[in-house]
Amino acid sequence: MKNFKIAWRNLWRKPWRTIITSGSIFFGVIFTAIMTSMQYGSYDSMIDNVVKFYSGYIQIFTEAYHENKTINNTFELEEQLVEIVNNTPEITQYTSRLEYFTLASSEELTRGAMVIGIIPASENKVTNLKKWVAEGNYLSEGDDGVLVAIDLAKYLHIGVGDSLVLYGQGFHGVMAAGIYPVKGILKFPSPELNKQFIYMDLTTAQTFFSAPGKLSSFVLMVEDHYHLTAAMNQLKKKIEPPFVVMSWDELQPELVSMIEADKAGGVFMKAILYMIITFGIFGTILMMISERKRELGVMIAIGMQRHKLGIILFIETFFMGLLGAISGLLASIPLVYYFFKNPIPLTGDAAKTMIEMGIEPYMYFSMHPKVFYTQAIIVFIITMVIALFPIYKAFTLKLISALRA
Repeated sequence: MKNFKIAWRNLWRKPWRTIITSGSIFFGVIFTAIMTSMQYGSYDSMIDNVVKFYSGYIQIFTEAYHENKTINNTFELEEQLVEIVNNTPEITQYTSRLEYFTLASSEELTRGAMVIGIIPASENKVTNLKKWVAEGNYLSEGDDGVLVAIDLAKYLHIGVGDSLVLYGQGFHGVMAAGIYPVKGILKFPSPELNKQFIYMDLTTAQTFFSAPGKLSSFVLMVEDHYHLTAAMNQLKKKIEPPFVVMSWDELQPELVSMIEADKAGGVFMKAILYMIITFGIFGTILMMISERKRELGVMIAIGMQRHKLGIILFIETFFMGLLGAISGLLASIPLVYYFFKNPIPLTGDAAKTMIEMGIEPYMYFSMHPKVFYTQAIIVFIITMVIALFPIYKAFTLKLISALRA
């Protein structure tokens, strides 16, 4: 306890020296927290763009539909399945869909399209679909109109109020054909979505495909992907064949591969940053020891044991590391929170590349607690490793040269 008191008093005999040394740790925590937040934010953005535009975090469908996505492998929603979902606390929203490919025509123009039958209110809660209505109005329950993605609408030369002819195959080979008024035009940030999607009310879609009560998928949402594992564990225990439960990462393996590749690059960049921080902290500790060379020599000359001196120096470094890490942690939270609320817009080629990937052109930040405490702990551990140097210096200090310093 006495050593702790001596070490604490030593820190504030020259406060600027302590502030400078703690400052290097302080900025180390802030820089790594910002970089990690940016990295996590980009991953969150990629995942959100997939799950909140279309797929959802979790989908339930039949094993047969997973193997062959035909309308003949659809199912009727059972009350038992809804009850299981309602009893899973991580699930925040859910909606039903009927999806199948068809031909969309206007006069002499025809293109393949994906028709998605939705429950307008619950679909909007899951994917915020109403947000992407650029022209016209969103669907209402029982509506006989359709929402058409903008690039598909441009190709077919149709707009709000025009008629769209849909032609395809319905349930068990029944012919599916109908004329539907265009109620709205959708403009997604993803070019792929803009080329092929047509949304209509679920009941209207079931009538069109001659599949009353049939669904292709039951789409579920959780608060964020950090809650996904717990929800999946619960659902997989309770839901049995012929149904299958799949998460977004199982449905989108390409995105998972892209994130894993980016993480590998991120680890390399963070390793370089940690190396720079290590040398920065070591430099300030080295400067502190060099500046106090005569002081340390006098303490040894008047009888202080070298191992005791080493312990005091280690405790001093411990205090400075603790001050720097905690203050860096506290300072990084409001700084990252500002960028979390105000993502940085991208322009030029970077924005075009992100739009082509189906990602909104912004640099997003994450507020996940792991972003902050992990960086503070890592930088503090680095400081504690460097704190071994003052102990080494206490044992190797040459008394005569120290007294002459």
